[in-house]
Amino acid sequence: MSFVNKVVIVTGSSSGIGATTAILFAREGAKVTITGRNLEKLNKVEKEIEKLSGKKPLTIVADISKEDDAIGIVNKTVSHFGKLDVLVNNAGVVSYRGIFDSDYLNEFDRIMSTNLRAAATMTYAAMPHLVTTKGNIVNVSSVAGVAPGRLMSHYCASKAALDHFSRSVASEVASKGVRINVVSPGPVRTDIHQTTSVSDEEIAAAAKQMPLGFMTESEEVGDLILYLASDKARSVTGSNYAIDIGVGLYGLNTLINVLQDKN
Repeated sequence: MSFVNKVVIVTGSSSGIGATTAILFAREGAKVTITGRNLEKLNKVEKEIEKLSGKKPLTIVADISKEDDAIGIVNKTVSHFGKLDVLVNNAGVVSYRGIFDSDYLNEFDRIMSTNLRAAATMTYAAMPHLVTTKGNIVNVSSVAGVAPGRLMSHYCASKAALDHFSRSVASEVASKGVRINVVSPGPVRTDIHQTTSVSDEEIAAAAKQMPLGFMTESEEVGDLILYLASDKARSVTGSNYAIDIGVGLYGLNTLINVLQDKN
């Protein structure tokens, strides 16, 4: 899958799935914009991309839950590279809250702002440029969009909304030659490491309780994103690809039981 001369934005690319995906795009020849809130982490990804591809990515420190920041990412990318071919809306946040928690509504708004509103803002800002290049969007959702989990109603709702948003906009822009697809990961080893205090031993124990008996690696999710963004998937739009080691077949609560007290 060659992305030579393609311009790609990957949000939330300072770590985890986003960082891995940005590196994979660069390896395949893409010109990449990486963005996140942590400059130190972004600099590490930038160096990895430059070492791998010989090309320096455009690095933008931004909080995509802020509308001006999100729109600025698109504008700066087009100004720097001259166009936009692929947008990967990967940035997202997760937390555990129950409906009886005193800060539930505040947390609901925070999750929705990043997981849904920011993706909508990025899509809105990018669309005119994607129409020009006949480009595409890959939205990173979650198995939580279809599999309910206790203490995660706010997160599950944000991902279900992102799924339906993606399908709806895909139906609107297909006639313009723009594709939109979704990947829905389950538990991913790197992301669990970076967002919780779960140890390697505890991850290994949790993996044994998963339907396939292991955790997904971020490279596997990145490979799927690259496929959907490539010309090999030119006939694919409005689709949602689960990469969840079978968690969606059984629900999230087994995983939540393992991770809840560690977050």
